[in-house]
Amino acid sequence: MKISIIGVGRLGGALALALAKKNYSIENLVARRRETARRIAENIKPKPQVLTSEETKKLAGSEIIFITTQDSEIESVAADLALNLPHKPFVFHTSGSLSSQILKDLSAAGGKVGSLHPLVSVSDSFLGADSFKDVFFCLEGDAEAVALGEKIVGDLKGKSFAVETKFKTLYHASAVTASGHVTALISIAVEMLAACGLSNEKAQKILLPLVKSALENLERQTPAEALTGTFARADAETMKKHIAAISERLAPELLEVYLQLGLRSTHLAEMQGASAENLALMKNILDAEKKRN
Repeated sequence: MKISIIGVGRLGGALALALAKKNYSIENLVARRRETARRIAENIKPKPQVLTSEETKKLAGSEIIFITTQDSEIESVAADLALNLPHKPFVFHTSGSLSSQILKDLSAAGGKVGSLHPLVSVSDSFLGADSFKDVFFCLEGDAEAVALGEKIVGDLKGKSFAVETKFKTLYHASAVTASGHVTALISIAVEMLAACGLSNEKAQKILLPLVKSALENLERQTPAEALTGTFARADAETMKKHIAAISERLAPELLEVYLQLGLRSTHLAEMQGASAENLALMKNILDAEKKRN
């Protein structure tokens, strides 16, 4: 099927290269920075046209159009396409947080619309082109668009799942929590260890194997089963020492994170049958500290 991609940044470029390898015909690359798009085009056979955003009328032959621009630009791009496309293509955007409703102008014009969001971090188009295998893609939108999206994901050797349109933003919040917030959490752990007299670089190097072991446990177990350490043991005395040490040496917001995650950890420990008496004590301490801070 003939494909055009609007917005040839890191993800748009990676999709163009990856789909070309799977024998999709990449017809057009629409980009604000044409030099980047030309570099991508040089690595695709046959070579696609590189167009500007003012040349959307030239996309009329494409059966599939991907909008891979910044989120803030998707609606206006869709409105412009709706005015300039006499045919009724499949149109996907790749935003994690926005639903297919942002493509309402195209839908009203008869297009089949959906969102297709890969749960992978793409930092470079050329490296990212080989990063979609075994990655989960979230699909949402018209039934026909979702069905085509499943085929595209399958051709990329990825895995797909669908959510209802009303849940798209909540889905994205989950993804941010699992990736960006985990990175932020590890930065807090690094800061704690660095406060013991190590450099940040050394602290991060020390903690990463521990982080990896936790992720490996999660590949085989539920979060409750994978929980280890102070909260899994319902060790109230050690927890109190943690709180005192963090309070003495680090900023209040770091303690706040520890307290909030501690409450969640007591819930997981409860699911695994840890001492109910000790967990009740820990919850009371955590709640009291939260109110004090």
